[in-house]
Amino acid sequence: MIKENIEKVRQQILEICEKVKTDPSKITILCVAKGRSVQEILEVVSLGINHIGENRVQEALEKYKQISDVKWHMVGHLQSNKVRDALKIFDLIHSVDSVSLARQINKQAHKMNKIQDILLEVKTSQEVRKFGFKPELLAEVCEEIIKFDNVKIKGLMTIAPLVDNANETRPYFSKLRQLRDQLNPDWLLSMGMSDDFEVAIEEGANIIRLGRAIFERQCLIF
Repeated sequence: MIKENIEKVRQQILEICEKVKTDPSKITILCVAKGRSVQEILEVVSLGINHIGENRVQEALEKYKQISDVKWHMVGHLQSNKVRDALKIFDLIHSVDSVSLARQINKQAHKMNKIQDILLEVKTSQEVRKFGFKPELLAEVCEEIIKFDNVKIKGLMTIAPLVDNANETRPYFSKLRQLRDQLNPDWLLSMGMSDDFEVAIEEGANIIRLGRAIFERQCLIF
C-alpha cells in the first residue's frame, strides 16, 4: 500500500508541476512519520523518500537510532526544554515560532558547534490554536534572528486551516509565498499536507509534509 500511495503522490506532483510550469525535482516530499513504526519508515526510505518528519523529539530520538541515511525534520511544536535533544538529530526545524525559541536554539547550537537550519512558522490564519509569527511582525523578527550566529533561516512554514474544499487553503499559501518573496525569494516554503498539497505546490511550495497520503489507504481519492 505504501508503494502504491507514493507512486500516486508522485504522479500528482508531476501533473500539478506540469500545469503550473514548475520543476518537480524541486519539490521535496517530507514523510511525516508521527506514530509510524520503524518498519514503515524503512519501507518509505527504500522507495526513495529520504526526508523524514517527526512531531515529537522523544519519538524521533528512538527512531533515529534505527534509521540512517535520511534527513530529519522537526515539524511539531518545539518546547524550549527539548531544544538540546532536538539539535542532536534534526537537520531542519520547521516550527520556530518565537524569537525566544530561536535564541535558545542558537545558544544550544553554539555549545555543540553546530549551525542549525530553521524555518520560521507563520500564522497565516486567525485560528487561535495555531502557533507562529504574525505576518506583520515577520520582517522585524527576521532582522533579529538573522543576527544569531548559530542559526540559519532557510525559509518559512505554515499550516492552513482544516477546510472541506482544499482550494480554500489557497489564500494562506499565497500569503506565505508573498511574505517569502518580500523577505528572501530564495527561501524555502514548507506548506501543504495530505489534503491540500496540490494547492500548496500551485502556490509555490518547495516542501510538502505528507503523512496520511503515504501511510493510509482511505486518504487518496482519485
